[in-house]
Amino acid sequence: MITDDDVALLLHLLRIPTVNPLEADPGDPPAELDRAQRAYARAARELGFEVVHRGAPPRAVLRRDDVPAAVHRAAAREDFLTAQPSQVLRLGPRSPRAATAMFNVHLDTVAGLEPVDRRGDRITGRGAIDAKGPAVALLAGIRDAVAREPALGRDLTVLVQAVAGEEGGAMGTYGTRPLVEAGYVGRLNVFCEPTGLRHLSRATASATARVRVDGHGAIDDRPDAGDNASVLLGFLAQHLARALDPAHRPGRCCVAGLRTGDRHNRVYGSGELLLNLSYASSAEGEGAQRALTAAVRTGIAEFARTFAGTREFARTAARADALTSVEWLKRGLPSLDGADPWLEALLDRAGIARWPADEPAFTCDAIWMEGVADAATAVLGPGSLETNNAHAEGEYADLDELREFAAAVSALLTEFAAWHRSAGRGTTTP
Repeated sequence: MITDDDVALLLHLLRIPTVNPLEADPGDPPAELDRAQRAYARAARELGFEVVHRGAPPRAVLRRDDVPAAVHRAAAREDFLTAQPSQVLRLGPRSPRAATAMFNVHLDTVAGLEPVDRRGDRITGRGAIDAKGPAVALLAGIRDAVAREPALGRDLTVLVQAVAGEEGGAMGTYGTRPLVEAGYVGRLNVFCEPTGLRHLSRATASATARVRVDGHGAIDDRPDAGDNASVLLGFLAQHLARALDPAHRPGRCCVAGLRTGDRHNRVYGSGELLLNLSYASSAEGEGAQRALTAAVRTGIAEFARTFAGTREFARTAARADALTSVEWLKRGLPSLDGADPWLEALLDRAGIARWPADEPAFTCDAIWMEGVADAATAVLGPGSLETNNAHAEGEYADLDELREFAAAVSALLTEFAAWHRSAGRGTTTP
């Protein structure tokens, strides 16, 4: 199902740098996302697709409260959005939502460019599994389905969103979300991410907090004369790790970067600690955020009691409450819990396995389908974020994985067409 032309397309896409600018390393070549999308569109045209949208959204999308702070900062550059267009491809006429299937795939990548190579049936390169490989296999699966089912592209519409802004912590705020809000969705919606070919109807979101200490430093001969942000933030890191351990909720707590300074002979008065809280529902997210704010207060109080009687840190203990603040770099994002009996039955008939109920979900752009009416959503793709080294050195995709995903796409579209015919006869389930 994966042809030599498909492999050539994948290798070509992998050689086009599309690192999300939010995490590009110094010296990385400029992202050429427009070039990659045009190459993808050319391949899709051979199947009958047309480009119905290409471009960046208006800058107003970045002024929303739930847009991450990193995106706000980057948006100060005039070319930030224009360099990251998204596109929508359509096969068939514009149809009602009930007669439309939508697939979403992102062509931007994380940083850390990898050598592009093919050795046997293994293809390596940044984006091989996340998600340029799935993007190419998606077209192969649609091609096979169209050959098997003439209703596709005639009575039924297939949309493909090829988006920017999935990586780098952008969270789809300027890629997927504007397309969803513009109505480029279907009754069936599939987000192509590595799931080991198990369909997942959930997607977590996360809130990111920055605990800041803003004080005055000192020289190492008089450490008592300064505010010691290293000691205070180190104490808070351990306190928050204990207080926020999420054994009672599905989400995770990541105690992340801690930064004050890197010299041995001075006291640093300022610094920051980052924490990331994932959640599976808006209520869980709001509760986790309240818990973090409360835990910072109790941590400061405990720090003050612990160090009030010390020689070197009494000043910091007395001033800890006034010096410490919490800033939310990201919060208010939706999460998806899209379990849908209709979709579950459709996927079962297509022979696609389910993601285990007790296995945690992960974050992807599918969160923007939360609350969209008459639209069922699944996350599905080949390979694994861990085993295929996505976001890491040696990212790869095996052709067998891509073939299996193409076959799954074909089977799913074929079953969707069968359901649509039966729905016309009054049947509402696959």
